[in-house]
Amino acid sequence: VQLQASGGGLVQAGGSLRLSCAASGSTVTNYNMAWYRQAPGKQRELVATIRSDGRTDYAGSVKGRFTISRDNAENTMYLQMNSLKPDDTAVYFCNTGEFRGVYYYPDSYWGQGTQVTVSS
Repeated sequence: VQLQASGGGLVQAGGSLRLSCAASGSTVTNYNMAWYRQAPGKQRELVATIRSDGRTDYAGSVKGRFTISRDNAENTMYLQMNSLKPDDTAVYFCNTGEFRGVYYYPDSYWGQGTQVTVSS
């Protein structure tokens, strides 16, 4: 499956953005998927996951503010981001992977990310 992330931009603190991850070549329901982000000078970090069965999970830093979802008809995964903070500034990537127990392991393919910048 090929993935294309979009929807990033510049927003003030407290604002909202919705990121999209359009899939082609297969349907999103076949996969465990995730959003990652990477801020300048920092390691890439896992933000949220959605399993093929629909179960979701979030990093503690975004829980209650971000919502991961997918639209099977659009074959797209989303990340609704509310109450954004300057610390959320990063390039956001979408990805497929596998779960081993509770741990998510990303596949080797990383599509192009989308930049999110939150101003204070």
